[in-house]
Amino acid sequence: MTAAEPVQAERAPEGDALISIEGIQVHFPIKRGVFLDRTVGHVYAVDGVDLSIRKGETYGLVGESGCGKSTLGRAVLRLTEPTGGRVVFDGTDLSTLKGEALRTMRQRMQMVFQDPMSSLDPRQSVESILVEGLRAHGLDKGKEATGKRLRELLAAVGLPSTSLRKYPHEFSGGQRQRIGIARALAVEPDLIIADEPVSALDVSVQAQVVNLLEELQEKLGLTYLVIAHDLAVVRHIADRVGVMYLGGIVEEASSDGLYAEPLHPYTRALLSAIPVPDPVVEDRRERILLKGDLPSPANPPTGCRFHTRCPWRQATRCDTERPALREVLPGHRVACHWAEDIRSGAIKPHEVEAVLVEEDGISPDVPLVGPASVTEVLNP
Repeated sequence: MTAAEPVQAERAPEGDALISIEGIQVHFPIKRGVFLDRTVGHVYAVDGVDLSIRKGETYGLVGESGCGKSTLGRAVLRLTEPTGGRVVFDGTDLSTLKGEALRTMRQRMQMVFQDPMSSLDPRQSVESILVEGLRAHGLDKGKEATGKRLRELLAAVGLPSTSLRKYPHEFSGGQRQRIGIARALAVEPDLIIADEPVSALDVSVQAQVVNLLEELQEKLGLTYLVIAHDLAVVRHIADRVGVMYLGGIVEEASSDGLYAEPLHPYTRALLSAIPVPDPVVEDRRERILLKGDLPSPANPPTGCRFHTRCPWRQATRCDTERPALREVLPGHRVACHWAEDIRSGAIKPHEVEAVLVEEDGISPDVPLVGPASVTEVLNP
């Protein structure tokens, strides 16, 4: 079922890890047929991820769209069932929990979803949305105590108490996201997985929400897994950052270490895309432009999955051997065969050759109906 044998990473000491993710996989079957569905392949959304998050830490997960970040976040909470691997939360293997035991454990793990409109019930008022979680976990202590708790939650996310009687459609996108954050905080969790928590907010409000999350973390001892596209937000809020590409982690380091010295070619390309508010520096700094689209997770490249777009690709190992996530510098792990040579300058970047990427294992010679299933990666 796997696209390639998972590589066992060299794991860093976990210490007081609140959550450990070990070789987790999420493979979605591709079914075809008119009368009888048959599985003809799989989408390898997450394919062998190992990471750990310490208590009170903020772990940032970044990568381009389609790399599997959101799927990983949902798999951690078992909102999407993993195909393989396991998640250990505070010493408990979540894969062994079912029914009431899993529901009870979810009080300690909450999620802020990317699209607040689809995650909030349009038929429920804000009060009903917040009270539902309290009652489900036995935290509804009476009308007066619950009312006070709801007002505190709304004040914490910057909404007036009059919002309790309103419905989701009466709020802006940013305000709905604040309601989602308040709902996650209502049951007093230890871990919050925030999927693009500020992407729906105005720029002027993003800083307020990020500062709010940091204040709540310091006050309540929360642990965050923040999934985001905005690299500036991740740099500000995260203690450690993991870079994800096509279902796997390709680099992991402290926030300062990653942004100061990215070692993986993909991370270098991501960080080079961040605009610098200085025209002189912006004109002189190195820009790495990746050619072509992200390969299909239904038919990922063999070997290193980034080799089809990598300017530092070598003739050996890159397209045949999947690199392990190994420690290159203290606390800095990289999944690249040539990380040391790239860092020292022994290997220079070169032009990326044209590559034909086949999706879903379909030959480009087969006629297709509808959207094309073959993406051509052109020369620069």
